[in-house]
Amino acid sequence: MVTSLHEKHQAGQFTITVELDPPKSASVNKTFKEAAQLLDKVDAINIADCPMAKLRMSPIALAHLIKFRAQIDTIFHLTCRDRNILGLQAELLGAAALGVNNILTLTGDEPSRGDHPDAKPVFEVDSIGLLKIANTLNNGFDLAGNPLDESTNFYIGTTGNPGADDLDAEKAKIIRKIEAGANFIQTQPIYDLEKAKRFVDMVEPLGLPVMLGLIPLKSFKMATYLHTKVPGIFLTDDILNRMEKGGKEAGLEIALETLLAIKQIAHGVHIMPLNDIQTVLYLIDHIS
Repeated sequence: MVTSLHEKHQAGQFTITVELDPPKSASVNKTFKEAAQLLDKVDAINIADCPMAKLRMSPIALAHLIKFRAQIDTIFHLTCRDRNILGLQAELLGAAALGVNNILTLTGDEPSRGDHPDAKPVFEVDSIGLLKIANTLNNGFDLAGNPLDESTNFYIGTTGNPGADDLDAEKAKIIRKIEAGANFIQTQPIYDLEKAKRFVDMVEPLGLPVMLGLIPLKSFKMATYLHTKVPGIFLTDDILNRMEKGGKEAGLEIALETLLAIKQIAHGVHIMPLNDIQTVLYLIDHIS
């Protein structure tokens, strides 16, 4: 029996989640091989929903297969990009029937960014609207107010941004998300521990477990791209200097230092390894 992420958060356990990209394939073999290496090392695996608007296997189907065949709890992502409110509710009822109950609610990337740029976007609701839908189903009703024969039991995740320029505005957004039904937070990657601690301290009174995001840096080029091109991600001068001098080896050192610090200030870490499972294993082995 897989111990759930929710139960671990309730027990105050520090949790480790790792994000895997679903395959562009009808085969799950590649993802299963990655997941098998994480057995007994992580608390849940995140499965993205056509990340960057690129076609991939259904996150709900893959989350179910990993949970019940690989025996690792899962968090499936669901975006508002491809489905109207009828489709979103149908997907969620199907997920509940399949026994995958952890969800990360996302607005989603525009199709124009992906490999089907002419696909029609939906976005009937945003991530807060999706939170409300999942919470409504948990309460035993559909979005039209009709009762369900059986309610869902989702542990509903949302995102947070420790690097936001305006933390007061970020707090207000998180409060709206809690009011809509959010139960836990997974954040964007952090490279400034002072900002991360301020974020966790800010959220602490609101009662939600916070899992801080971590993307191990592979090169100085990657570091500068994240710093200059990705909104909400800020790298300190110290990290940029270390990456310029040390490359991937410095990135591994920084990731380990960051993870050890996260253990002291947050409820968990969410690692986004960009298909580098060996780095995940290295980090986990050095903190256990």
